[in-house]
Amino acid sequence: MSEAIKLMFADISKDYDKMNTVLSFGIHHLWRKKVVKLSGINSNSKILDCASGTGDLALEFKKTAINGEVVATDFCVEMLDYIKPKEEKLNLKVKTEFADVMNLQYSNNYFDVSSISFGIRNVDDPKVGISEMARVVKSGGKVIVLETGQPKGIMKLFYKLYSKKIMPFLGNLIAKNEAAYTYLPQTASKFPYGEKFVEIMRSTEKFIDIKAYPVTFGVAYIYVGIVK
Repeated sequence: MSEAIKLMFADISKDYDKMNTVLSFGIHHLWRKKVVKLSGINSNSKILDCASGTGDLALEFKKTAINGEVVATDFCVEMLDYIKPKEEKLNLKVKTEFADVMNLQYSNNYFDVSSISFGIRNVDDPKVGISEMARVVKSGGKVIVLETGQPKGIMKLFYKLYSKKIMPFLGNLIAKNEAAYTYLPQTASKFPYGEKFVEIMRSTEKFIDIKAYPVTFGVAYIYVGIVK
């Protein structure tokens, strides 16, 4: 990941949660709950959340893995700083560490689940990132990716207008960074989704099964790979 992208995320970190809620109309919280449900974790599970940002998914995992280990990692430590107030509010605790998803510092076969939400498209080589996420997960464990998609039909026209015009406007109004919220939907529009992303996961040869679950008319997808 480039230094420019890292600086961009650092700049928008203070408004990141607010923007996510506004731009998704709050639906992103439901997507994360579904990720946890599909993960099949229990109270003692070990979870690695990559590109964790301000920790929403990591904390959602921790609500279930109350006696387990949840590690929230990101390449932008400024984002991770916003996890602590949430921990105090929810009375939960996760570990926070700097990590590069393309070169994870964790042992093979350590975690039960590794996850990444809205981050894999910012990785220089998604295939390498997915391979690393699979490497650190036990056989039979899961790699779960929550990422943007592209809706079809009439929703496609609305979403295109929303992404190109409204998101940059709101980015400028709320986060004072129109460039960031022009860049983010642009990357989303170009990134493989559905079967094309499944093919990326399959090409790693790390999984015995991969399923894709579209959510909210295909605005986002949840991908679940079971590790060999």
